[in-house]
Amino acid sequence: MATALGFCVFDTAIGPCGMAWGAQALVGVQLPGTDAQATRRRMQSRFADTPETTPPEAVQAVIARVRKLLQGEPDSLLDVALDMEGVPPFHQRVYALARAIPPGRTMTYGEMAQQLGEPGAARAVGQALGHNPFAPVVPCHRILAAGGRGGGFSATGGVDTKLKMLEIERAQVNGPGLFDA
Repeated sequence: MATALGFCVFDTAIGPCGMAWGAQALVGVQLPGTDAQATRRRMQSRFADTPETTPPEAVQAVIARVRKLLQGEPDSLLDVALDMEGVPPFHQRVYALARAIPPGRTMTYGEMAQQLGEPGAARAVGQALGHNPFAPVVPCHRILAAGGRGGGFSATGGVDTKLKMLEIERAQVNGPGLFDA
């Protein structure tokens, strides 16, 4: 895992998220825990011996964008640099494909496996996304189970959190919005 220089916890529309940064890129992003303390504990566990501190200006700009995304303002965050040191190559491929899915759009685990040239790897795709160290910058919430079902989600709140994030984005699955009447 990449070396973190610092981390912070910040409020969003869905709860307090965390972000850790290195010299050149983000080294981790954390979706909300049950409260700020839970998010802080998770960040401290992931980034032991890393101080909680005020983020540099470039990281503050990413935090502002994540906040806006979680309020419903579309932003692909594709230009946000991520430090993939220690991330397995297959996971990196999954994360790159997930990042290419624009806000409000979705894909299934099976479709991802197909596009990766690994048609039988839907479960492996799900496992990679379950270990995503950069959510929501790597938008694993946009990947659904077959038939447009929610599937799994490892963040606090599970599938409910995933569906809430998709609702904020006014997600579409094969036509009308996932939440349209």
